[in-house]
Amino acid sequence: MKTKGLIDIAELTADELDDLMTVAEDIIANPADYAEACHGKKIATLFYEPSTRTRLSFESAMLELGGSVLGFSSASSASVSKGESVADTARTVECFADVIAMRHPKEGAPLVAQMHVNIPVINAGDGGHNHPTQTLADLLTIKRELGRLDNLVIGCCGDLKFGRTVHSLVTAMSRYPGVRFIFISPDELRVPEHVRTEVLDRNGIPYEETTSLEEAMSKLDVLYMTRVQKERFFNEADYLRLKDSYILTPDKLKTAKPEMRVLHPLPRVNEISVDVDEDPRAAYFRQVKNGKFMRMALILKVLGISVKGGNVK
Repeated sequence: MKTKGLIDIAELTADELDDLMTVAEDIIANPADYAEACHGKKIATLFYEPSTRTRLSFESAMLELGGSVLGFSSASSASVSKGESVADTARTVECFADVIAMRHPKEGAPLVAQMHVNIPVINAGDGGHNHPTQTLADLLTIKRELGRLDNLVIGCCGDLKFGRTVHSLVTAMSRYPGVRFIFISPDELRVPEHVRTEVLDRNGIPYEETTSLEEAMSKLDVLYMTRVQKERFFNEADYLRLKDSYILTPDKLKTAKPEMRVLHPLPRVNEISVDVDEDPRAAYFRQVKNGKFMRMALILKVLGISVKGGNVK
């Protein structure tokens, strides 16, 4: 893996994705072997927009590797509020940290940071573009829940236009054979043209589009639910009109396969009823924990640290 970090999930080959999952599963099985792997290392979490899971997951990941954490959780608490550029912030933080995890509302901001520093930069979500570490969590969850990443029918439901997690997931899953997608959304929130042409069509990935969750349900191995994101809309009236387009309830799961799994990048608003939480097919909180293990594996990779039999190499 490039020492510059990870900006786009497309940077990783299928072998690299599999390698990260292998490391993550070894961390799960042998946590004590990794407890001091990043001793003396620091991660800076630069979060220019709100986050709970992703920021805490990165911080927990580094702490469990024996490293330490610094950074900020909102743009208002940093010098960006005074007009400092992303490049200058990154160059400043480079003086204090060994790796940067950055979330930003503007597409391309983590790439700008990467271009100006000599430490790894990890994209923790940039606008509606990409969220590669969420996708790493998604892949590990699918693998652990279903035992494979190939020959799956994956349904993506909700905001597929602005949903960066969907865009990243489609890109990653296109590497595995026998994968097919069903995209479930209102017409206004369809998968963007660039995802269809540059990822799906280019790689010959079969897909279909529908507005009906009920019609798709029985075909699915994975249902990837997403919220309609208020912060991505310019017009509040459009948001209010579309926000309740799909709500998953126990009744709607009646036609789903017993082994089907429900994923969600979270946070949810009301698109999954809390009554679904106790269904064994609901994997979204297990998905959160898997995200921590994958971020641990990624931090080790970008810092060039390997652990063999409890010894740091």
